[in-house]
Amino acid sequence: MSNSNLLGEYLRARRERIHPGDVGLPSDDNRRVPGLRREEVALLAGISADYYLRLEQGRNRNPSPAVLDSLARALDLDDAANEHLRRVAASRPSSTRRRRRRTSTPATIRLLVESLNLPSFVEDDHFDVLAANRLAEALSPSFQAGQNRLLSMFLAPEERALFPDWEAVTADLVAAFRASVADVADDARTVELVGELSLRSQRFRELWSRHDVRPRVGTPPVRLTHPQLGEMQLMREKLVISGPSGQLLVIWHPHPGSDSAEKLALLASL
Repeated sequence: MSNSNLLGEYLRARRERIHPGDVGLPSDDNRRVPGLRREEVALLAGISADYYLRLEQGRNRNPSPAVLDSLARALDLDDAANEHLRRVAASRPSSTRRRRRRTSTPATIRLLVESLNLPSFVEDDHFDVLAANRLAEALSPSFQAGQNRLLSMFLAPEERALFPDWEAVTADLVAAFRASVADVADDARTVELVGELSLRSQRFRELWSRHDVRPRVGTPPVRLTHPQLGEMQLMREKLVISGPSGQLLVIWHPHPGSDSAEKLALLASL
């Protein structure tokens, strides 16, 4: 994975997913490309076709905020996709920017995680688990320190069995991962993860090529089929940890008084 032309890759992926009829353009059976043509995006955005071509090919890397606004409208981007567009447009080659990864969690946060009576763990912006309590590990082996949630989700059969809505869960996970690593798109850990998953998982390759993005926070409830307790539905809270860049405290919790709450209490007793 390289950030040499992230903006161009993103523009191309988004225009290929828009049906001409959805934006008021005629559709025919003679199209040789999926979605919109480059000149159609340029027309909708009110810019020249040549200028748009230079943007997509990476020959122009400095679109103005007004141009980005026009492209966001032309490509019908939601808030998360619009924000991602700004981030990839502002990205610079890694030779001009460096960020030191922090792979440890403050001791006070580790103590907090261990004291919580709900499945809790800390993950970084690459979805590496840095700290976890015993209840999180009992809920899923992928929630223990040293694991990576992306690798587990796509490559571990027991993790796939845990999530009955695996297709939807993986789509959300990859979209959140792409948004999370937008600022570190060519660091060693990102390249390592994307490379391994692209080689070993067709599902990941399909999702990664879509260029979907969504925030890491604000996630919907998830169904799980635990091997000992059966089906549960849990919510997830993701809290930003002050200090370490990109680290979140993730807490899984049930609705009070629900069947899932009873099952989680049983898991804690075991």
